[in-house]
Amino acid sequence: MPQTAAVVAEPPPGALAGSEFTPLLRTVKGQDLLERRHGWYALGITVNALSLTAVVVGVVLIGHSWWVLLLAPLLAVLSARTAFIGHDAGHSQITGNRSASRLIGLVHGNLLLGMSYSWWNDKHNRHHANPNHIDKDPDVVADVLVFTCEQARGRSGFRRWLTRNQAWLFFPLTLLEGVALKIHGFQDLRRQPARERMVEGILLVTHIAAYATLLLTSMSLGQALAFAALHQALFGLHLGMAFAPNHKGMEMPDPEGERWGHLRRQVLTSRNIRGGIVTDWFLGGLNYQIEHHLFPSMPRPHLRLAQPLVRSHCRELGIPYAETGLVDSYREALRHMHEVGEPLRVE
Repeated sequence: MPQTAAVVAEPPPGALAGSEFTPLLRTVKGQDLLERRHGWYALGITVNALSLTAVVVGVVLIGHSWWVLLLAPLLAVLSARTAFIGHDAGHSQITGNRSASRLIGLVHGNLLLGMSYSWWNDKHNRHHANPNHIDKDPDVVADVLVFTCEQARGRSGFRRWLTRNQAWLFFPLTLLEGVALKIHGFQDLRRQPARERMVEGILLVTHIAAYATLLLTSMSLGQALAFAALHQALFGLHLGMAFAPNHKGMEMPDPEGERWGHLRRQVLTSRNIRGGIVTDWFLGGLNYQIEHHLFPSMPRPHLRLAQPLVRSHCRELGIPYAETGLVDSYREALRHMHEVGEPLRVE
């Protein structure tokens, strides 16, 4: 796998002189919020591994009973937890050692999820560098969904129908995301050098083989297919619900317009989700999306601690700080996608 550089916590030092971000960075560093939490992550990884093992044992013991399907939603939730760990490894939140981060990412991405860590890391790094930038952020490239009226006008055929109805179709489409992540991972192998391609490919194939073997040796073919469909659909839905509110419907930089500094580029394009411990757990702590984008290498448990500092700094500078409830965040994101498809509905 290519040694993809982790997303840096802040711009190069030379770019910070006199910037709006510098005082905030100084304050955050002064409170040790960029220091890693090895114990917190060690505990989280251990609990997640034991929980996954318990589900596997449960699948084997319950065997051919249809009650085994009750374990599929639990496995979907644990798969999302696994993805969050891989996400943090890609950002060097868990450890500053690149080899160790890569190993954690390969285990949690390729082996446990069947999702290429290299593919995701490359894509996610480009997203962090230019969030919501129509030419540079791969997350807003026109594909199944579109995010600007200009993108919508160029649609035809079946994709045109998708765009007209994309707000209604968004959550149903996330049910396919678990499978789509696996497909993208295999497709990306062609991009990788031979040595890395072999490592990633072996782990991806091992995941598929182990997953299929577990299901087909523990239950009938019909039960296995039902379990896999339910697990993968709910896994995709969980990820969609965790990531959808973060940027959809927020500012999109004008490719030809004024260049924003790091602070405005990350704050204006991101949305935070209010909530307590349940919301923080369900969204993996990434509901503090503004803080995460400003400080990608900050450990997840520190994001909520940095929030008051970031909010106060933005208030002093007169920079809008977007924060809403969970339901309202989905409403705003879906409203944006609905408005984007409007030109195709009135023609």
